[in-house]
Amino acid sequence: MSETASPAASKEPLTPDICVVGDGPDGLAVATAAALFGVSTVLIRQGGGAYPLNEGARGQALRAVAAQARLIAGAAAFGTVPDTSQIDFGRVRVHLDQVAARSAVNDSDERLAALGVLVLKGKARFQNRRQLVVDETVIKARRFVVATGSLPTMPDIPGLADLPCLTEDGIFELARRPERLIVLGGTATAVELAQAMRALGCEVALIAREGLLPHEDPEAVGVLRRALLGDGIALHESRPILRAESHRQRPRLVLDGEIRIDGTHLLVASGRRPNIAGLELDLAGIRSDETGIVVDASLRTANRSIYALGACAGGAAVGPASRHAAQHQAGLVLRNALFRQPVRFRRELVPRTVHASPELACIGLNEAQARAQGEIRVLRFPYAESARAQAERQTEGLIKLMTDRKGGILGVVIAGAQAAELIVPWGLAIQKRMNIKEMAGLIAPSQSLSELSQKAALSFQAPLAAKPGIRRLIGFLRRFG
Repeated sequence: MSETASPAASKEPLTPDICVVGDGPDGLAVATAAALFGVSTVLIRQGGGAYPLNEGARGQALRAVAAQARLIAGAAAFGTVPDTSQIDFGRVRVHLDQVAARSAVNDSDERLAALGVLVLKGKARFQNRRQLVVDETVIKARRFVVATGSLPTMPDIPGLADLPCLTEDGIFELARRPERLIVLGGTATAVELAQAMRALGCEVALIAREGLLPHEDPEAVGVLRRALLGDGIALHESRPILRAESHRQRPRLVLDGEIRIDGTHLLVASGRRPNIAGLELDLAGIRSDETGIVVDASLRTANRSIYALGACAGGAAVGPASRHAAQHQAGLVLRNALFRQPVRFRRELVPRTVHASPELACIGLNEAQARAQGEIRVLRFPYAESARAQAERQTEGLIKLMTDRKGGILGVVIAGAQAAELIVPWGLAIQKRMNIKEMAGLIAPSQSLSELSQKAALSFQAPLAAKPGIRRLIGFLRRFG
């Protein structure tokens, strides 16, 4: 198959080894890796906003701007006085666009073509179990991979459909900074965007009617809750929304108790739904439900020659970690499709992060899940015990470990500065079934936040020091010098 041939000019079906439907990070990872192995690959760019921009370049750039703004705002506490704390939102937009443009180079049609990937643009739909069509181009691939992402959902609130709403995909298109922003949702995305926009000078109200981060550890969520309130965000949790309405041509939400929340802009970030409409999955023998395309632990659908991954995948792939799992899932699909290796997606091994300030990162079982398995120990170690955290005034937070009685690591929760980085060695520990004593032997760099992990692990042995037998042994050995 030639990368330069025009498929529209030929009536012959394309017959690649792998056809990837969707050009988000997960689809691109599959397509580029397959091409690097010399496998003939077709990538279908569907478009339609199926990938959350807050997880892409603009979202990372926005959080970086917010972090700089927080540094400036907090500089006086360190004895330094910044020249200005004003936010130039126009220049912020330029920065976001520049970062996105530089990142887009790696995903461009030209780079993919240089790798040997044939890129088609259009709406894809299955015709039967072995065949897919894009416009008038027929593709008969040996393996198909569906990675079409997800789309924002609009909650069922009376009057909401009549209001102009921003979504998590559209917030980055604003030309001017909102004066008063209402963020509807208690998701990780809602928290990240609400806090970032507050750091840029917006008045922000966060409405989490199902609660703030309901799937995460309550103690860790408490750390974030205090940070949001400390930032001046008006937080409304677990309160029904009676209706949405327009007041003086601006959005208003009316909460239970006739509490009125007014804003200049309304951002809906309450969740997403799989982007699978129009694919004609039933014609390919693929089952789906409200969670997405039903897959097994190997990410295969009911049609064994078709895989699904990322935010469009349900079944064994669904869970709170789904937005972080796509790259890992891409590797599993390639191992199974190209090398026939048996694979199993384990969602408990995928870190779950909230890129707020402070960050939240979790891996493995939460406390409730761990307790359901039997007797456990819960270890907690505060950030305030770190000299580095004290020096940088980042003492809010904790590391929380769940272990079995013998020290087997079941789950880890970190709420605090650089949590997304600190969770990495714990992920390896759980994957390799390491004991907490092995993590206690970790040699962490002096004066680093990594020392928190070592000290948290060491606390597992703290009760031993109080045992009379241990103390008698130490006393006995002291006689010998």
